[in-house]
Amino acid sequence: MYENSFPNKRYKHTLHFLRKHINTTESILDLGVENPFTNIMLEDGYSVTNTKGEDLDIDYSTVTNTDADVITAFEIFEHLLAPLNLLSTTKANKLVASIPLKLWFSPAYRSKTDKWDRHYHEFEDWQFDWLLEKAGWEIQDSQKWAHPVKKIGFRPFLRLFTPRYYIIYATRK
Repeated sequence: MYENSFPNKRYKHTLHFLRKHINTTESILDLGVENPFTNIMLEDGYSVTNTKGEDLDIDYSTVTNTDADVITAFEIFEHLLAPLNLLSTTKANKLVASIPLKLWFSPAYRSKTDKWDRHYHEFEDWQFDWLLEKAGWEIQDSQKWAHPVKKIGFRPFLRLFTPRYYIIYATRK
């Protein structure tokens, strides 16, 4: 998955934000299959279960039936066609989620070889906030950060200071 580009900076920011809002005694359902960040959360003392690769646009029974205190979704919602359905039906009372922000100078990401590795949505922050509000969530905290790349050019220059990631902590209304 991350052969040559393990996202150390993103993981560092995400873990810091998670620690700020979620206690290790709270159980977590992490949307998406087990991944390197799952292991980071486990090593940090969190109790984490992942979804199993089901199409979360169609089958969100795992989310509906979970007893987890917290739902986490790190760079998942941009892959879904209808995240409102999933966000509206969970019984969890806390949500920590991050998304890549839409960049005006870069097209939406699309893998030509992996149908799961495509962005249907690339949100602006206000769009993601609105989605969460409509789904019954109230944002308690948020943070953005840039993600510079080690390349030369106009777009890499813009990435030095343009926020690329947006993370929120929300509670049920």
